[in-house]
Amino acid sequence: MATDVTLTSATRTNLLSLQKTSALIGVAQQRLSTGKKVNSALDNAQAYFQAANLSNRAGDLGNIKDTIDQGISAVKAAIQGIDSITKAVEQMKGLATSAKGTSDTTERSKLAVQFNVLRTQVTFLAEDSSYKGTNLIGATADNLTVTFDEDSAHKLTVSGTAMDSTGLTLGVANNNWACDANVDLAISNLDTALSTLRSTAQTLGSNSSMLQIRLDFTKELVNTLEEGAGKYVNADMNQESANLLALQTRQQLGTISLSLAQQSEQAVLGLF
Repeated sequence: MATDVTLTSATRTNLLSLQKTSALIGVAQQRLSTGKKVNSALDNAQAYFQAANLSNRAGDLGNIKDTIDQGISAVKAAIQGIDSITKAVEQMKGLATSAKGTSDTTERSKLAVQFNVLRTQVTFLAEDSSYKGTNLIGATADNLTVTFDEDSAHKLTVSGTAMDSTGLTLGVANNNWACDANVDLAISNLDTALSTLRSTAQTLGSNSSMLQIRLDFTKELVNTLEEGAGKYVNADMNQESANLLALQTRQQLGTISLSLAQQSEQAVLGLF
């Protein structure tokens, strides 16, 4: 029949101290390996859930940040399209001005043909200025709504404007510009189109700047939230390294102390 082993008070005290030190070493090693002083709610429930809330919001804003970034790209695609359309319209105006400067109907007819080709290209440019299915300047221009917060309470809506030939009121060269009235009408429409293009580009540029401001703000806020979460749970690696070294020294001393206590017990045997 097995019997309990009775330890002396000194041995038991040293053994318990050594066990506590081993447990503390395990904690220090875990903190060093994970980089966190709070790895679960068992370590510190309040700190763990506070950090989780901050991390969750940072994750949500991270997704919103990506959406804002995509919105900027959609606006940039429209601005790039307008820049190209503006160049094409300026060429069209050059053709109309050249036609105005000559009375040769054959020459005017050639210029009118080139004008109509460019007019078609204006529509193509507007239709091709889409980004991931969103086209702010196409014939059926889309509106773009970008959300800035988790509750969708704060947002910016970028209104689309048709910048194709029809939207800009650019008709074909009437009567092959046989008379000055036809050319004058084209020049007037081109001037109006250029004014519309510049105004729309300015509006889109302002929207793009606002989206960039929100993107930068959101990036900084995400970093702040993650930093705040880290303050709750991240371990001080220098401190934990020092703690581990001190605990290991304590463990060695505890082992020596336990050994000395056992030697004292063994000395009793010398009496027999």
